[in-house]
Amino acid sequence: MKVEAKQAAHAAAAQRTGADLLIESLMNEEVDTIFGYPGGAVLPIYDAIFRSKAPFQHILSRHEQGSIHAAEGYARISGKPGVVIATSGPGATNLVTGIADAMMDSLPLVIFTGQVARSVIGTDAFQESDIMGITTPITKHNYQVQSIQDLPRIVKEAFHIASTGRPGPVVVDIPKDISAGFTEDENYDTEFYLPGYQPTTKPNPLQINKLADSLSKSKKPVILAGAGVLHGKSSEELKSFSTKHSLPVATTLLGLGSFPGISPLSLGMAGMHGTYAANMALHECDLLINIGARFDDRLTGNLKHFAPNAKVAHIDIDPAEIGKVVPTDIPIVADSKEALTQLCLQDAPSPQHEEWVSTLKAYKEDSPLWFNNPEQEMCPQWLIKAIHKITAGDAIITTDVGQHQMWAAQYYTFTNPHQWVTSGGLGTMGFGFPAAIGAQLAAPHKDVVAIVGDGGFQMTFQELSVLQERGLPVKVIIVNNGALGMVRQWQEEFYEKRYSESLLTVQPDFVKLAESYSIRGIKIETQEELVSTLPSVFAYKGPVVLDCRVLQQENVYPMIAPGKGLHEMIGVKP
Repeated sequence: MKVEAKQAAHAAAAQRTGADLLIESLMNEEVDTIFGYPGGAVLPIYDAIFRSKAPFQHILSRHEQGSIHAAEGYARISGKPGVVIATSGPGATNLVTGIADAMMDSLPLVIFTGQVARSVIGTDAFQESDIMGITTPITKHNYQVQSIQDLPRIVKEAFHIASTGRPGPVVVDIPKDISAGFTEDENYDTEFYLPGYQPTTKPNPLQINKLADSLSKSKKPVILAGAGVLHGKSSEELKSFSTKHSLPVATTLLGLGSFPGISPLSLGMAGMHGTYAANMALHECDLLINIGARFDDRLTGNLKHFAPNAKVAHIDIDPAEIGKVVPTDIPIVADSKEALTQLCLQDAPSPQHEEWVSTLKAYKEDSPLWFNNPEQEMCPQWLIKAIHKITAGDAIITTDVGQHQMWAAQYYTFTNPHQWVTSGGLGTMGFGFPAAIGAQLAAPHKDVVAIVGDGGFQMTFQELSVLQERGLPVKVIIVNNGALGMVRQWQEEFYEKRYSESLLTVQPDFVKLAESYSIRGIKIETQEELVSTLPSVFAYKGPVVLDCRVLQQENVYPMIAPGKGLHEMIGVKP
């Protein structure tokens, strides 16, 4: 009987394919959501999904770019890796923009691409592309599976690499003969050791002491909070550190929500379209404490004028970022939570900087964000404030890239972490709407609002099918100015109003478009219409597309022109 049982077990094992092992590995990683699109090279994987009855949901996008941007939104809100499946060739290459986007913005993704069989790799077989070569510069790591036996270990490694240290995307390329091949092995070794990948999470105590000492002697200190605060789940520690020493806090675009925007110590967003107070604080400070930001050029402006009188401390889990752009006096390689916890425990006295705090308070009061508000037409800044009011500032906001993105960053005051989903480093149009789908799946009980431009929305609006199919109550707000707004603004400012191919003279009827997907669509042309419509929109439990016609000639201010320093803003409140 024992022999027969053993033979039966071997027979059952022999029916397991590489795809079956992949599904088991995903279940071991407690994956609950997969975004994907089937095709020839991943048919064994999709067959395994069908047969497995696995406890995860598969979200069928209508384009691979929709899959990966949705996975990014999911990852940013959930903190867990977003998982994507795409077929070989065009399926894989359609993911490239999203992979690059995730790499720039440090989002954990694990991407499984199909590949042609190993026997024909390199022969230009049908739907073959060298996705390893293509994605090497834009991934944290990538793999091509060469043995079924290696697949479980590779999956485990991929999730580990994607979600530890500085998060990022990992690609796992699976040849079709691997996913379709059978195996008789019953046990697989998933243990791994990566001697070249050991992220430093604990800060050097001497460097922490050095920063605490410099802080106590400072007269004009300021904190710059980046996305690393959010990735490190250290918003509470940041608040404690700031409160303990009455330290003003400016945030990067991707750091919004890491520090309460309503705090008296909040200076708002810094950078090209940042607040006057935040930019002047970075320009005039004598101690700049950067926590989890990479000194992006849109933040710093002209480096010759960036924080010219400051001692710079930089806390970052990625040592490659420290000193890369801005010379650093106090480098601290560590997880933001660990570093801030240690800083809060320091006994060094607080700085004597009451005059500095008063100066920054005056900057906030005298030069706030501002806009003209003609009541007969809808102003886009007013629109964002109206959305903030109706959602009590508690919604998850996703955006595309452009003017509407900056207005959302400026006028939707974020009080909590993990409310803000946008494309920062790569600046990807078409990101906002599918990212909202991923965000809604990660937080099903939250209001999710996709604030998109009429240009960017037309790049990925086919994902309306997913809203219809899944009944996701995402509210899509189209800030419709009939233009590629930021392009038009730059042409106005720097190209003598030569609006070359930036005005969208032919537009779809967005209401009919939404209705063609059996989704409620509403067109809004005045402030009065918006005020009367918004309560019913947000009371409605299903998806809504709101086409809001706003002023075309409105610009985003303040603004720092190319080549200028943070102190050389234009469009500051007169």
